[in-house]
Amino acid sequence: MKLMQYLNPILFVTILSVSSISFIHPEADKDDYYVIIKKSDYSLTVYNRNHVWIAKYPVVFGSKDLSDKMVAGDRKTPEGTFHVVSKKVHPKWCRFLTLDYPNAASYARFNERKANGVISPHAAIGGGIGIHGTWPHEDFAVDGYQAWTEGCISTKNEYIIELYNLLPIGTTVVIEP
Repeated sequence: MKLMQYLNPILFVTILSVSSISFIHPEADKDDYYVIIKKSDYSLTVYNRNHVWIAKYPVVFGSKDLSDKMVAGDRKTPEGTFHVVSKKVHPKWCRFLTLDYPNAASYARFNERKANGVISPHAAIGGGIGIHGTWPHEDFAVDGYQAWTEGCISTKNEYIIELYNLLPIGTTVVIEP
């Protein structure tokens, strides 16, 4: 009998709490946040739509040469403005936020470099660039600034989980020198 007296108030408080959460934390819109990655600082910073700093994470890339990606296979990270086009739990790197590289601006730079003889006329542009975690138990790669990716941006697994949960598809990601 006493259990029944407590059950209804507990159930009421639980329902009220769960329903309140959805009002406190609505699903983020693609324009609620944007990301600035500064290769020279090995940093990824998240800002909200009011340009207020939300979080900053250490990151690493594929090459110690932090210049712009030129061709497929050079392990360099592309520079420019991109967007998160998909998100997935990744079997090797914890979480993966796929970026829309190459986009129109990337192709324009790539074709200009071909036309100017900077790269081979037979070169390929590459693709599959994203933001992801590290191999399991290898977050030390980020602490040691190890260049290990194929051109992606990598951060510690705990950080990529935070980013994965925070950033919706469509979020703008600016990669700067």
